[in-house]
Amino acid sequence: MSPLSAVVEDNTFDIVKIRQDFPLLNKSIKGRPLIYLDNAATTQKPQIVIDATNQFYSNSNANVHRGAHTLSDDATELFEKARSSVQGFINAKHSHEIIWTKGTTEAINMIASGLAQSHLKPGDEILISAMEHHANIVPWQIAALRSGAKLMVVPINEKGELIFSTFKKLLNKKTAIVAMTHVSNALGTINQVKEIVRFAKQVDAITVIDGAQAVAHCPVDVQQLDCDFYAFSGHKLFGPTGIGVLYGKEDRLEQLPPFQMGGEMIKTVTFEQATWNELPYKFEAGTPNIAGAVGLAAAIDYLNSIDRVGAMLHEKRLMNYCLALAQSMDDIHLYGTAENKTAIFSFLMGDSHPSDVGTLLNQQGVAVRTGHHCTMPLMNELGISGTVRASFSLYNTEEEVAMLFAALTKVKTFL
Repeated sequence: MSPLSAVVEDNTFDIVKIRQDFPLLNKSIKGRPLIYLDNAATTQKPQIVIDATNQFYSNSNANVHRGAHTLSDDATELFEKARSSVQGFINAKHSHEIIWTKGTTEAINMIASGLAQSHLKPGDEILISAMEHHANIVPWQIAALRSGAKLMVVPINEKGELIFSTFKKLLNKKTAIVAMTHVSNALGTINQVKEIVRFAKQVDAITVIDGAQAVAHCPVDVQQLDCDFYAFSGHKLFGPTGIGVLYGKEDRLEQLPPFQMGGEMIKTVTFEQATWNELPYKFEAGTPNIAGAVGLAAAIDYLNSIDRVGAMLHEKRLMNYCLALAQSMDDIHLYGTAENKTAIFSFLMGDSHPSDVGTLLNQQGVAVRTGHHCTMPLMNELGISGTVRASFSLYNTEEEVAMLFAALTKVKTFL
């Protein structure tokens, strides 16, 4: 019995049916079937998402809000319905707490820039972790420079886990902001976000969670987490590129100054001054990515239609199988062995350069990512320049994991 057949026999999750929903998975690379293992960078799109964006442009394309015609009304209805879909998906209290962005990076920049103006002051401290993506480091560096605040970093242990005891020690009355990733994009580590927020609240720190790697792998309930801000990108959630979400508690968003000016975010304008629109439009200057929002809503509809618990268990099986195969190869060195992690396999192969391994895998139809994964400070902490990263999603199979390691065995003969 093949690994794929074994998965199919699990009645809770039909991987064959799931894969049929993603047309690009049928593609061939270098004359070989595509094995797509770069899901932490971006996920493939189900047909329902492709159809939703096509249908919008074919049947409803118009600008939203204030239009005096039917097409604009239709576009506005789809656009705001998509906002409500996101609200339900992450259990936000109000739909106006959902702000459309280009992605996680823009969302974090929006928060950091606003808090640098309105909240941070000299002597304040901003607490991040050593495993953060550049998008959750550099905006805070700039915010610290502009405000006179200081950036503090919580270290990680040898498994790639946040050293929680040090985190609690670093929290103090000077801590103004705690900005942490929910899931590490380079290591797969799942942080104890609820506990992080709980301790941060004890010193009245504002909490910002980078959820880019979490939303496609585990349920997110922002009211249960009780974070002030949560950001994620649509393209990592089986949706289109160029669309993302910033969730913020209503009172925090009211206090935050706007990031961009003009268009929809304006309430009144004279040559002397301007006033801002109500939430959420205060943060949505210019024409938004309407088709992207519609596509993201379709991605959420898709996820809501499948067995997500089954999908999580399926990904866990993939990772367990991957780790078992990795242990059988004596020249594989793993990075990120946290007890609680998502299906990210980050490794080096002997003394081989990651890009060489990635290139040779591509020759065999296996798509992985190599390099520092936008986590250069983390790589410096690990004493390496980068890794090979295979990242799995709900449509990957155990058969593909086996083919990855068959390909790695062949790579050894070339290196």
